[in-house]
Amino acid sequence: MISQVFVLSSKGDRLVYKDFRGNAGSDLVSGFYEKVTALTGDQPPVVMRHKEVHFVHVRQGGLYLVATTTADSSPFAVIEFLNRFAALVKDYCGGLSEKSVQMNFALIYELLDEMVDYGYVQSTSSDVLKNFIQTEAVSPRPFSLFDLANVGLFGADTQQSKVAPSSAATRPIQGGKSEIFVDVIERMTVVIGANGVLMKADVQGEVKVKCFLPSCSEIRIGLNEDLSVGASQLRGYGTTVRVDQCSFHPAVRLEEFDSHRILRLSPSHGEQSVMQYQLADHLPSAPPFRLFPAIEKDSGGRLLMYLKLRCDLPPKSAAVNVGATIRVPKGCVSMSQELSSPDQSAELSPQSRAVLWTIPRFQGGTQLSALFKLDVPALSSASMMEVGPVGLSFELPKTTATGLHVRFLRLSPVQPGPAQRWVRYVTHSDSYTIRV
Repeated sequence: MISQVFVLSSKGDRLVYKDFRGNAGSDLVSGFYEKVTALTGDQPPVVMRHKEVHFVHVRQGGLYLVATTTADSSPFAVIEFLNRFAALVKDYCGGLSEKSVQMNFALIYELLDEMVDYGYVQSTSSDVLKNFIQTEAVSPRPFSLFDLANVGLFGADTQQSKVAPSSAATRPIQGGKSEIFVDVIERMTVVIGANGVLMKADVQGEVKVKCFLPSCSEIRIGLNEDLSVGASQLRGYGTTVRVDQCSFHPAVRLEEFDSHRILRLSPSHGEQSVMQYQLADHLPSAPPFRLFPAIEKDSGGRLLMYLKLRCDLPPKSAAVNVGATIRVPKGCVSMSQELSSPDQSAELSPQSRAVLWTIPRFQGGTQLSALFKLDVPALSSASMMEVGPVGLSFELPKTTATGLHVRFLRLSPVQPGPAQRWVRYVTHSDSYTIRV
C-alpha cells in the first residue's frame, strides 16, 4: 500500500507530488532529499526509513522517483511499480527527464490517478491505461547543432527554452508563472595604449534577483567555491576568481559565505540587488578586443584609416551589438568605405567628428577589418594627429569578465509546482578606449 508518490529533480525540486491516503506529512519530500544527499557513496540504499515511514526510490533520467509507505508493503512490489511508472512516463512523454516531466505534469498526474486508487495499485499496463488517458503529451523540441539559435548557456544539451534571453530579466510575470531570475551583470572599463599595452582595467559587477514565486521563504545562491575577496584571501595556488571588494543587501545572510560562498536571503516579490563587487586594475583573461590601426595619407590627399579589430573571446563565444566610434579630424566632408563582411555598416557623423562602425555579431577568435577613405580639406600632419581614440561599446552574453558564476540556486521550501529558474550572465562595456 502506497501513501505518497513524488518525483524530484537532482537538485531537490519537487516536480510531481501525489498524496493518496493523507496519513503522512508533506514535509517528507524535503526529509527524503536531505536523507539521500547526506549519504556517502554513489549508490544510496533503495529503501530508507524515516520515523514510521519507509522511502522506496529509484533514480532514472537524473530524477528521483519516490514512493512512501507506512504499512508492511513488499519493497520489491513498490520498486516494480516505480519502474513501471518510469517506463509509462517514457512511453507517453517520449523520454524521462526534468524537462519532459515539467512539460507533461498534467498527463503524469492523470497517469497516477488511473494507476493507483487510495494507495492500491490498479494497473500499470499501457494497453489498459490508454483507454482512460485523455491528456495529450507535449514532446520537447529536438535539439539541432545546426540551429545555432538553440545553443544554450551550459552547452549543447541545453536548449534556448532553458536559457534566459537578453530581455528575460525585464519580462514581467505573466499568467501567474512561478519564476525566479538571477542576473550576474558586469560593466568593464578598459584603456589600451597605442602600443597595445593594457593601461587600465576595472570591472563593476552586480548580482540581481527577480522573484515571482508564489511562496518562497528562502533562496540559497552558491557562487564559485574558489572566490576570493581581496588579495589577502587568495585560496591555494591555482586559478581563482578574485574581486577586490564586495557589499551585500541588508537582507542577505552571510553565515555560509566565508566557508562555502553561499548567499541566503528571503526574497521579496520583485527585484533586489543582492551583491555588488569590484575588481580594479586587473583582468583574469585578455581584454576581449584588440585594434590594429594604420593611418596614412594617400596620393590624392585623402585620409586613409585601415582598422583591423580582433575578438579575443573563446571561439564558442560571441559579442553582440558591437559599435566602434573613431574620432576624425575637423572638417571631414565625405567618406567611402570597404568593409570585410556585408553585415557590417559604417557612417560619418560630422557633428560629432566621428566614424561610427557597427558590427551586429562578432564571433570569438575572428578578425574583421574596415578601410575608411575620408575627404579632409587641407589635410596636414597636424590634422592626422587628431585621429582617435577609438571607443568600443559591446555586450558579451553568457560571459563574466571576473569569472564569477552561480554554482546552484536552491529554493526552500520545495515549490508545489514546477518553478522556472533562470540564470543569466552578461558583460557590458562601460568605457572601452583604445588609443591610436
